[in-house]
Amino acid sequence: MNFYPISIITFFFLSFNTVIGAEVNIYSHRQPFLINPFLEKFTEETGIETNVVYATKGLAQRLKAEGKNSPADVILTVDIGRLYIYDDLDLLASVKSDTLDRNIPQNLKSPENKWFALSKRSRIIVTSKDRVKEGQITKIEDLADEQWKGRVCSRPGSHVYNRALMASLILSLGEKAAEEWAKKFVGNLARRPQGNDRAQVKAIFEGQCDISIINNYYFGKLKYSDDPSQREWAKSVRLIFPNQGAEDRGAHVNISGGGVAKHSKNKKEAVALLEFLSKAASQKMYGEINFEYPVNPNVETTEELKSWGSFKSDSLPIISIALKAYEAQKIIDKVGW
Repeated sequence: MNFYPISIITFFFLSFNTVIGAEVNIYSHRQPFLINPFLEKFTEETGIETNVVYATKGLAQRLKAEGKNSPADVILTVDIGRLYIYDDLDLLASVKSDTLDRNIPQNLKSPENKWFALSKRSRIIVTSKDRVKEGQITKIEDLADEQWKGRVCSRPGSHVYNRALMASLILSLGEKAAEEWAKKFVGNLARRPQGNDRAQVKAIFEGQCDISIINNYYFGKLKYSDDPSQREWAKSVRLIFPNQGAEDRGAHVNISGGGVAKHSKNKKEAVALLEFLSKAASQKMYGEINFEYPVNPNVETTEELKSWGSFKSDSLPIISIALKAYEAQKIIDKVGW
């Protein structure tokens, strides 16, 4: 049986043919069209072949069940909460790499070097260009103001992106103040939480609400969509990178990232892939292909992303957000987000 790239929500249990030459086997939560350009370039430069299993869920449980017999070498995923699950289940190996040490800031990797951020995405505010004046909203905290009652749309709070945002507010404001913000935010909703981030921009375009929170890269996907109607949605909104004041903390960020499987049979090749993804050429590709920000401090943001506005990110250790996920979910459930 072969280990194939697949692009469906469920996946088949597969194994590998014996291959002559170096290879690396990847369990990926990232969709194939997002990572294939990176993997093709990696093989072109190193000669190391890549084999991928893709799934939106269930890979951590599979890896744990496979134990020492697992063929997986590298885990690639999005959201610190999802990445931390692998660490918490003791499924990742500690990695020694001067390249990763140079390219990944301390606050964006595991304290034990078991996982590494590979790109950043910001949770940003989008508002109607016509119905919200520029400068009226500058911070996430502003979305709790009663002047926005009935004017805010959101995807469900329990989604990992909003849970991470809620965790960051607990860390920044304290649990009591974060809960009060969440209660007032929910009180300002124009409709029950629903849909994905694209759906929030569509709702603003259609006049169902005036304000929402999305991951920044969704704006890029809409702006350059093959669907002309989605390009119109993008034109209707203004982007706000929140909490950018000189004394403020910066906008909340989440990550895509990866780690080496604990029982990898190809650890050298696995580390080589993570190093490749942290280098300048790959970091630029994250911006060009996925509209994500580089984690490597020596790599400039793409011109397209620069054109969206200045961006200072919250410097919280990213692991602290994962460790507050439980408290964040409790608040989300309590306020009915």
